[in-house]
Amino acid sequence: MADSVLGRVDGARLLVDLQQVNGIVQSFSGCQLPAAIAYRVTDGLVEKFGCAFARIWLMEPERTMLKLVASSGLYSRIDGDFSRVPVGAYKVGKIAQHQIPFLSNQLAEETWVKDRHWAISHGIKGFAGYPLIVDRETIGVLAVFSQQVMVAEFLEVLQSLCTSATIALEAAIRYQRGVEQGQNAMSVGSLATGTTLSEQLKQTLKSAQLTLVGMERSLALPLHNLLLRTGEILGQRDCIYARLTYERDRLALEAVIAEPVNLKILELDFADILFESTCIGGNLEIVRQGDRSVFQCLLRIPYAVPPLGLRLRIVCRSTLLQRAFSQLAYLAGLTVVAIADPTVPLLTEDLELARSATAVLWVALPVKEASFKAIFLPKAVKARLDLSITPQQLQEAVETVTQGKIWGIEPIKTTERTILSERELEIMQGLARGFRDRDLATQLIISESTVKFHINNILAKLKAKTRFQALYLAMKQGLIE
Repeated sequence: MADSVLGRVDGARLLVDLQQVNGIVQSFSGCQLPAAIAYRVTDGLVEKFGCAFARIWLMEPERTMLKLVASSGLYSRIDGDFSRVPVGAYKVGKIAQHQIPFLSNQLAEETWVKDRHWAISHGIKGFAGYPLIVDRETIGVLAVFSQQVMVAEFLEVLQSLCTSATIALEAAIRYQRGVEQGQNAMSVGSLATGTTLSEQLKQTLKSAQLTLVGMERSLALPLHNLLLRTGEILGQRDCIYARLTYERDRLALEAVIAEPVNLKILELDFADILFESTCIGGNLEIVRQGDRSVFQCLLRIPYAVPPLGLRLRIVCRSTLLQRAFSQLAYLAGLTVVAIADPTVPLLTEDLELARSATAVLWVALPVKEASFKAIFLPKAVKARLDLSITPQQLQEAVETVTQGKIWGIEPIKTTERTILSERELEIMQGLARGFRDRDLATQLIISESTVKFHINNILAKLKAKTRFQALYLAMKQGLIE
C-alpha cells in the first residue's frame, strides 16, 4: 500500500494521497450509474493505494439490507457470502447502523471476523470501513482490506474520497429511480395541474423567446422529462430563441444559441440528451451557423416509445460510436436501457469496462497491427462486432448472447482445474509472450506493484518458486497455451 498508509504521515505525503483521491473522483465524474461509480472507487483504491481489495455495499430500498455492488482486487465477485449484509450484522452492517468509521490493523484477532484463518492465510492485516451518509442517512458502506499496516490518518483520505463518492452515488441512485418510475408511468405533461410543457420550458429558457406551434398533448413521462432537461441545458447557454412544435407523429424543439463556445463543448453538454433521444428513435442535431458564435439545435422525438423487446445497454467512450450503435439498435428493434442490469447485455468498445459486466458484445475497432488487448479478452465477452454490422446481425447477436451463447468469436477453452482469477490468467498469458511487468501494467492500466501483487498470488496458488516454474505448471495444467 502507499507510503502514507504504511507509516507516519506528513503533510506532503497526505497531499499526494489527496491528489490520488482527486484522480479517482475525476474517473467517475459525470457518471449516472451507481454500480459504475462504485467500481471506479474500488478499482482506484486497489490501483492507486495498493489495497488488497476494496468493496462497496449500497442500502436496499427497504433499508434493512446492504447489497454488494462493487468488489475489486483480490476478490472481484459480488455474489458470495457477503453479497447481502443485514444492517447491524458483522462490522459492515454495524458501520451502516451506527455511522462510525472504523480502522483496525489486527483483523485476524477481531472477534467479529467470520473466518480468521482466511485473514491469516491471505496475509490480511488492515481493515478500514467508512459509512456513506446523505442527510444523516446511510446509503452505503465502503470497506478496504490491506496486507500492510494502515495508519489512522488513512481514514481522512477515505473521508475525502467518500464525500465525493457519496454525492455522486446519491445523485445516480435518484436518477436510476427516476428512470425506473418513468418506464412504468405516464404523464399528461402536467396539464392536470394547469402547467403545460411550454410553460415549464419558458421558465427554464429564462429570457429566450419561445414559440408554440400546434396543440399540446399528453406525453409519456420519459419524453416530458427529456424535453425539460433539454430546456435546462439551453437555459444555461445563451439561448435567444426556441420553438416547440407538435407535429403529427413527433415533437420538435428547435433553438438558437448565440454564444462563443466550441462545438465539441456544446456536444458534450447535450451528450445525454443525444443518447436518450437516439434510443427512442429520435435525433438531435447541432449545427454551426454562418457566425461562429451562433448554433442551431434541433431535437425531434416520436410520441410513441418503442415496445419492450430484446434489451441492450450501450456504453461507448466514443460519442460517435455511442450514437451510431444506439441508432443501429433502434433499427434492429432493440430496447436500449441506461441502467446497469446483469440480465441485460452490454455493448462497448472498452475492454476495461467489460471486466465488470456479465455479458458483453465487444466492438472490435480496426487497428494497423495486432492489438495487445486482443490477447486478453475478458470472459464476459460473448460476441465480437465490427463497424460493418447490420441491424439484423446486431439483433441476432443480442438474441444469441441473451441466451447465454457466443456470437462471432471462437469459444474459449476452459478447464475445471483453473484456480487462477481472470486477471491472473491475463498476466500469465502476457508473461508467456515475453511481456515485462512494465508492459503488463501499461496495457492492463494497473500499477507495476499491482502486477507484482498478482504474480505473487500466482506463485502461491501454483506452489511455484519462480515465474518460469509457474509458467511451466500453468501450461502443463492447460491454464494457458
